[in-house]
Amino acid sequence: MADAIVEFLLVNLKELLLYHVDLISGVKDQVESLHKELSLMKAFLKDSREKRNESEYVRESVRQITAVAYKAEDIIDTFVVNEASKKRRGVKKMIPGFGNKNLLNLAKDIESIKTTVKEIYDKKMCGIESLQNGEPSRRSARQKREPFVEDENVVGFDEEARTIIDRLTEGSEQLEIVSVVGMGGLGKTTLARKVYSDPRIEYHFYLRAWTYVSQEYSRREVFLGILESLNLNFDQMYKMSDEKLAEELCKHLRNNKYLIVIDDVWTKEAWDDLRRAFPKTKLGSRILLTSRNTEVAKLADPYSHPHHLRFLTEEESWELLCRKVFGRGSCPSELENLGKIIATKCCGLPLAIVVISGLLIKKDKNRDWWRKVAESVSSYVAKDPKQCMDVLALSYRHLPEHLKICFLYFGVFPEDYEIPVWKLLRLWAAEGFIQETEHEDLEDTAEDYLEDLVDRNLVLVGKRRANGRIKTCRIHDMLRDLCLREGKDDKFLQVIKSSEQNPFLSTPFENDCRRLCIHSKILEFISSKPSYPYVRSFLCFATEEMDLPRRDTSSIYEAFELLRVLDLRPICFPLFPKELDHLVHLRFIVLFGQFKKIPSQISSLWNLQTLIVRTTSRDLDIEANIWKMKQFRHLYVTGLSRLSGPLAQTRRDNEDPFVRSNIKTISTILPDSCTENVLARTPGLKKLGIRGRLAKLMEIRGGSSLFDNLSKLGKLETLKLLNDTYPEPPAHCVVPGLPQHYKFPPNLKKLTLSDTLLDWGHMSTLGVLPNLEVLKLKDNAFEGSHWKPLDGGFRLLKVLQIGKTNLVRWDALGHHFPKLQSVVLKHCTSLVAIPSGLGEVSVLQNMELYWPTKTAVVSARVIHQQKLQLQSKQQQVNNLFKLVIYPPDC
Repeated sequence: MADAIVEFLLVNLKELLLYHVDLISGVKDQVESLHKELSLMKAFLKDSREKRNESEYVRESVRQITAVAYKAEDIIDTFVVNEASKKRRGVKKMIPGFGNKNLLNLAKDIESIKTTVKEIYDKKMCGIESLQNGEPSRRSARQKREPFVEDENVVGFDEEARTIIDRLTEGSEQLEIVSVVGMGGLGKTTLARKVYSDPRIEYHFYLRAWTYVSQEYSRREVFLGILESLNLNFDQMYKMSDEKLAEELCKHLRNNKYLIVIDDVWTKEAWDDLRRAFPKTKLGSRILLTSRNTEVAKLADPYSHPHHLRFLTEEESWELLCRKVFGRGSCPSELENLGKIIATKCCGLPLAIVVISGLLIKKDKNRDWWRKVAESVSSYVAKDPKQCMDVLALSYRHLPEHLKICFLYFGVFPEDYEIPVWKLLRLWAAEGFIQETEHEDLEDTAEDYLEDLVDRNLVLVGKRRANGRIKTCRIHDMLRDLCLREGKDDKFLQVIKSSEQNPFLSTPFENDCRRLCIHSKILEFISSKPSYPYVRSFLCFATEEMDLPRRDTSSIYEAFELLRVLDLRPICFPLFPKELDHLVHLRFIVLFGQFKKIPSQISSLWNLQTLIVRTTSRDLDIEANIWKMKQFRHLYVTGLSRLSGPLAQTRRDNEDPFVRSNIKTISTILPDSCTENVLARTPGLKKLGIRGRLAKLMEIRGGSSLFDNLSKLGKLETLKLLNDTYPEPPAHCVVPGLPQHYKFPPNLKKLTLSDTLLDWGHMSTLGVLPNLEVLKLKDNAFEGSHWKPLDGGFRLLKVLQIGKTNLVRWDALGHHFPKLQSVVLKHCTSLVAIPSGLGEVSVLQNMELYWPTKTAVVSARVIHQQKLQLQSKQQQVNNLFKLVIYPPDC
């Protein structure tokens, strides 16, 4: 924790000294001295890392350094805010003594710590010596690796799963509720997932949905979650009351045989809140409910006995530990006895075994380390939930320092929240947890950290992208409790929990806590005129959108003047909050509202890295000059967004001062904005979204088109082309065709097309893109009755998705798609058959058909049988070919 805080402060001080010296002109000498002293503290923190768990004296020194770093950060940040405010108002006179006095007091605190640190070094206390040769990079030995999709290691649940599946698919036609009961960490959710994804269940139930309830739940969120899971999204439902949502859900379920998994129900009151949404029909429908509380299960269905989940046996515990640590390999004989001791000491609790295995896997199978872990685990009894928390804390305490702070950050998200990874990585970067290296971008380093936490079994993968990388993730609720406990102790974060009787005081808030999260009653909180001068991050989570009264817009910047992260996604602003430019430390912003423009004042936020703006307006003018913002990296906007290049075109010493290699994401902008003046200034761009009349992008004028500018984006990997021609239909604004393949970005890996209505003949252009791995053809991307791929194309394509189209015949052989792993077809309601040649593709693992023709289903099932027979002959047991057909009775 201290390491990250000091590192971030040093980077900030360096930025001030190099680029914003005008703001600290009166205290420049003190800031330089502070930078020097903190650099010495950083060296001590590096030298003492291995000894903090062993010595209270060292831990106390680290706590003192943390406190001083926080204090220094508060003083410097407050000083900068005041100076920026004066500069904005045209005031030149410095506040007498403000910076000097506080920095002088800080210097006394630093001297005291320096004395302690010097004593530790001089006496070599706890074995701490200065690392004269420095410390090798923590990532130097780690190579960038291809994403690996691991089959979930489920041990000891086969018989349990068969029992649950039989209860769900057999018996009465009346609605029945089958409950799985057990303590936290026993594997209730894992068992439910195994059952939910079983082919027999997929085939038996026409409608299936999954929802989490958790300890702090919202009826509205649960109902919306089920409707979304059933693909029943419609705009009006987000404006409905809880009662209307329950009625809507009940109406959709009434005439269908359904299975709803309701995971993690804590109280009888929670079930009473939800039960009326599920109609008691006689169609064989079932609800699978998981809970820690047997009384909840009995209330849900008094005539259905709860299934009490058992603990793992010693043999199963050892098998699970081996799978998690060694994968498909075997345990070395010299570690086997110690491993069995560790597994036994976990007392059959899967979560404890999985988390402890994460400790073992990272230490190169060292016998001394395994012995140390065995001795530590032996002091806990995992069947006691409170003591199980100590087992989990053991894994946290042995995390490398750079991962500890990233792990604690999971506490900001609500329980059972599916976390978008793209957003998590940008939050970590904005918080200062990730430092850019010479060879790797911030986001790539952050992704490595996440994969490391997944490898250590502290983070669960929710969904993976088409290329195998993690798309969403979540954390077990017991590990989240650990994050909240440790985070509160370190003043790292706090979640405000509201109650009907006492909305915001039910959880006392530490005034000097750095991160504040609120999950409900957000408007009431803002209208209460809060004041938290030391909070650096304010994050709001709620599924319902709410309008913020105009009178309350100023409350935010007045309450949190030192903010770095501001996420107000659920709140709808009437106008873009112009006061945001007062929050000069902002690095990450999420806003939603009735915006027609992003004002130019945002350009003064020199620290801003990520800007996410959702608007109800169709058009959005980006007046902010992102070319002035040297830290800027990611722009996400909705609407038809117009982005202009820098006004000045001057060059200094043949260098363009407006080139911003930092910018990695621009999504989405109008075709008119894809000028050389814009794209030539973003050579590091990795993701680009273009939305509007794409004919303008392709139109040849003066021998070239705007699309030609994309060919110079050498690092672009993801491109979206969305032909939005509203109010006219796409057919009235035809895209004439695709440019030649050499005009596409050379390293393009993922391409999405929508409403382009291209002839299938243009697929030959896409087929020769040398690095294309994922191709998503959304609704009406291509039209025509026949597609015959050309030989030699799509050499690296792994994922192919085709949306609504009038395609009738698709003639393809296996060699047309040699690397294809996944095929997804949606609303291809004219397609007669799936090409039998796809069955020849050895790496094909997944095929999904949504609303297909009956003949297409027959051909897909033939391919399915061929693949399974081949895999059976090869004795392949993992990554078996999977066929999904929806609706299942097609």
